[in-house]
Amino acid sequence: MKSINATLQSFFTDRLVRHKDASSHTIAAYRDTVRLLLVFAADKQKMLASSLQWDQLDASDITDFLDHLQQDRGNSARTRNARLSGIHNLFCYAALRHPEHAASVGRVLAIPLQRIDRHLVGYLDDKECEALLAAPDRSTWTGRRDHTFLLVAIQTGLRISEMLSLTVSDIHLGAGAHLSCRGKGRKDRITPLTAKTVTALRDWEKERRPAHTPVVFPGRTGQRLRRDAIEHRITHPYPHRHHGLSEPGR
Repeated sequence: MKSINATLQSFFTDRLVRHKDASSHTIAAYRDTVRLLLVFAADKQKMLASSLQWDQLDASDITDFLDHLQQDRGNSARTRNARLSGIHNLFCYAALRHPEHAASVGRVLAIPLQRIDRHLVGYLDDKECEALLAAPDRSTWTGRRDHTFLLVAIQTGLRISEMLSLTVSDIHLGAGAHLSCRGKGRKDRITPLTAKTVTALRDWEKERRPAHTPVVFPGRTGQRLRRDAIEHRITHPYPHRHHGLSEPGR
């Protein structure tokens, strides 16, 4: 029997990084899934994770792991399915390198995703958008940054991760104003900008600091804003208008 270590290493370095050009977020998701699976399997088999063999990760083991995610860790069906998708991709890769385990791998690949209810994605109406944009105190630097950030996000529909990754070179404010970004799945997107958004970005460009930072919406020292800072401001009203996104490091 062969240890899974070499295959795991090549799955991450060759399959995900070199061949799929996976994003850091995707690689991290696979890493977390594999780590949780190995810890669970090693504990179940009463052995070191580094000694696990492919025949010790059969369909029953994977099913037990998925049940553990939901029953012991409190994961949702959506999270369970995301973990299972990662496992399916890993075992598809393993099948090419270990055809002697084709039957066992096939049983793992046959484990179905759980059916989940799909809800319509909600959206903000015009009044709600106006209230959100009015929340930051534009008499402060952070408030003007917050306002511009929210305006661009509302107009373009970019994800938070895409907004935080925007650099000066992604913004084009001349004729045919637009912004470009590489989003989920390494897909390049170009989004036109309205005149109102162009004006706001031009005003923001005049006072964005420090001047050398390439980040469009930096923190006070020029670093990228953290995701939790944005999520906090979106989910909590501005209790003190003079604060803006001014928490330490944000």
